[in-house]
Amino acid sequence: MKTTAVVRVGSRNSPMARWQTDWCVELLSKAHPDICFEITTMASQGDRYHGPLSRIGGKGAFVKALDRALLDGELDVTVSCVKDLPSPHDRPPGVSIGAALERGDARDALVLPASRPPCALAELPRGARVGTSAPRRIAQLRQHHPRLEPVLVRGNADTRIARLDDGSSKLDALLVAYAGLHRLSQTHRATQILDPTLWLPASGAGMVVAEYRTGDTTTRDLLAPISHPATATALTAERATLAALRGNCMTAASVHATLTGDTVTVHAVVFAPDGHTAIRTQATGAVHQADTVGRRAAEQLLHDGAAALLHALPHRP
Repeated sequence: MKTTAVVRVGSRNSPMARWQTDWCVELLSKAHPDICFEITTMASQGDRYHGPLSRIGGKGAFVKALDRALLDGELDVTVSCVKDLPSPHDRPPGVSIGAALERGDARDALVLPASRPPCALAELPRGARVGTSAPRRIAQLRQHHPRLEPVLVRGNADTRIARLDDGSSKLDALLVAYAGLHRLSQTHRATQILDPTLWLPASGAGMVVAEYRTGDTTTRDLLAPISHPATATALTAERATLAALRGNCMTAASVHATLTGDTVTVHAVVFAPDGHTAIRTQATGAVHQADTVGRRAAEQLLHDGAAALLHALPHRP
């Protein structure tokens, strides 16, 4: 009797993480119908702790348990949202990206309590408390809507929305990733989808990746067919910029890559914490040089003074 090969896939246990992992496994199952993919879920420190990420090691808190299980050989593949990954220079050796799934919507969205009539950010009353954990969003709120009050809020998206609705968060609104609302079947909750040319998206926004142990060529080859080439190119460019900037979870920055034909363009911005200063740049090049284009964008930002803004941010204690 022929034995069916089994591949162990790891996921965080939040509803959104499970959606992402189920999607990845669906693609893998179609590409490899003769292989059985088993999903294992685990809680992350980032999910359990609702304070500032800088106090528990930054974004690595979301993937530390998955990375450890992968490196210990307990898992073959892990699936994560790119926004939850540490910057490349903060990542432990031994974990490699094997597939970037097709990018979702990179925009941010405004969510109001279910009991409130729809409105836009500009229509919220003075002093309205807007919840987010992203330094990028806080800086842009202070820049574009200084009469509003940014409030640090953490937790899974579904929990944040539930607490907004029942009033326990004492917030007037949330800023969230629109792709996340889609994955939770909650797009109807968006009362405004923010224009990405004015309200700059997160680096890696809308992206999901499957990772494997570096050197595990069998799993690498298994993942390759489900990788979306355009998304993989944009991911390479965006993470190259972050790596050169040496950004972390407290960095107020946006790096967003777009593709036109055989050309990749990186739009990159670093904000001062108060949002009053922003240094912007753009770099363009061939798609096969995405890493170089991304690093060139970072070099231009640093040349123009971005280091001073990065150093002004409250890094990990």
